[in-house]
Amino acid sequence: MMATTNDLKNGMVLNLDGQLWSVVWFQHHKPGKGGAVVRTKLKNVTSGKVVDRTFNADVKVEVANVDKRDMQYLYHDGTSYVFMDNSTYDQLELSEAVVGDAKDYLLENQNAVVAVNEGIPLYIELPASVELVVEYTEPGLQGDRSSGGMKPARLETGKEIQVPLFITSGEKIKVDTRDGSYLGRVQS
Repeated sequence: MMATTNDLKNGMVLNLDGQLWSVVWFQHHKPGKGGAVVRTKLKNVTSGKVVDRTFNADVKVEVANVDKRDMQYLYHDGTSYVFMDNSTYDQLELSEAVVGDAKDYLLENQNAVVAVNEGIPLYIELPASVELVVEYTEPGLQGDRSSGGMKPARLETGKEIQVPLFITSGEKIKVDTRDGSYLGRVQS
């Protein structure tokens, strides 16, 4: 499928020189003289590398057909992560490279979006935040402010993040999946 650079949108996946690139950011720019251009920030779908690229306006680019499916994470068998398609109940095994850092926030039976191109899984998208239980953290001492009021905590997935001193083991907290930051307590 072909599109012009004027049709670009964030999240669109392009096939450039045999590689898949996701549009992270774009801007149409009309300089004082000369033709209009489209400045983009593209992320390589497989390697994660981000590059800046400028296209002339109205240039044809190939859009990759990426099928985004709602899937449920079932389990990790030691080598791959098994997901089930919510509509067809087909199971799909994803390698650790495809799952990437999302493994730090995945719980069994959690839903995620799996992006597939020509039968090959590309990446998974998690919600912006997830609710996880703090498996272990040291007790916070009131008045201990040398570290800015934060302390390390291990989540139920094994990921370690920084949390405020008042958080205790066994509490459920909200975590940002994009950068692993603490967002707040979950009221139960």
